[in-house]
Amino acid sequence: MNNVLCSIEGETAYIQLNRPEAMNTLNTPLMKELCSCLKQVSRNDEINIVVLSGEGPAFSAGGDIKEIMSSLDDKQFESVMDTISEIALIFFSMPKLTIAAIHGVAAGLGLSIALAADFVLCETDSKLAMNFIGLGLIPDGGGHFMLERRIGAVKAKKVIWDGKVMSGAEAAEMGLADRAVASGLVETEVAYLIRELEHKPVHAMIKTKKIMADINRPQLLKTLELEKHGQLKMRQSQDHKEGMQAFLEKRKPVFNQ
Repeated sequence: MNNVLCSIEGETAYIQLNRPEAMNTLNTPLMKELCSCLKQVSRNDEINIVVLSGEGPAFSAGGDIKEIMSSLDDKQFESVMDTISEIALIFFSMPKLTIAAIHGVAAGLGLSIALAADFVLCETDSKLAMNFIGLGLIPDGGGHFMLERRIGAVKAKKVIWDGKVMSGAEAAEMGLADRAVASGLVETEVAYLIRELEHKPVHAMIKTKKIMADINRPQLLKTLELEKHGQLKMRQSQDHKEGMQAFLEKRKPVFNQ
């Protein structure tokens, strides 16, 4: 694997998104590698804790815009959405305690994936955004589900509709992140949390997670299916075309629909 790094230390697996030159934007090769890596880690009974982070200056700036702008036909786009859904489902329900360690930017699909973790840690000056709306799109990767379970439906809708960039401190105050620490200290906080967890009955915690994941699995599956069909429809809209054109021209989009 080149786009995803994975190392195991004791009972902890460290997974890193590895496209630092592209702010760890999620293109198809990276997503396929991430999906494969998550499957392998999920099946490893010797691993109890999984840490997901990003190499370089960011956690992940979201989906790869260049790929979004490419001439993927509907069938190819559906395949990409299926991979996204698989990543979200595996990371949310794997029988491990999962930690998302955010530094720099976590936006769009990158944020959706991070929010699937049991513990979301970030730095106070991190930049978090569910910014699909600026491209005339809707959250995917289970973003609707992940937001609702953390902050409730009313606040989730506002976060999606506003699409604004939040600092790590704001995200923690809202409940999107569990802890926000000073700049440069998220790795230290991850190590501290792991030490905390190692002194707890981890297998009992994992059993509780599995029960709750099984209870919520039908809702997540339904959400992923609705996001898949909704995103396909939005991708064909004039608002999406305007959002993409405005992105290329570095201007504010003018939506009419």
